[in-house]
Amino acid sequence: TTEVDEKECKKVLRIYLKYGPDGERVIRKIQRVSKPGRRLYLGYKDIRPILQGMGISVVSTSRGVMSDRKARAERLGGELLCHVW
Repeated sequence: TTEVDEKECKKVLRIYLKYGPDGERVIRKIQRVSKPGRRLYLGYKDIRPILQGMGISVVSTSRGVMSDRKARAERLGGELLCHVW
């Protein structure tokens, strides 16, 4: 879950992590793909599912940051930020 707090002078993005019923982590790994020295841009046809759909990729498009599934559905490419599984 995410939330943007605009009450202060600057915007703050808060990310709440999800945990299982016994307190175990749901997110196993986050892998950064684009880096300041090497940006990776892909078209919507080149964005592949992670772990056969069990994970997601985060893509920065012209319509904002979205998951790989939503980017493919809206036929948008962009900068591939990270993989989460």
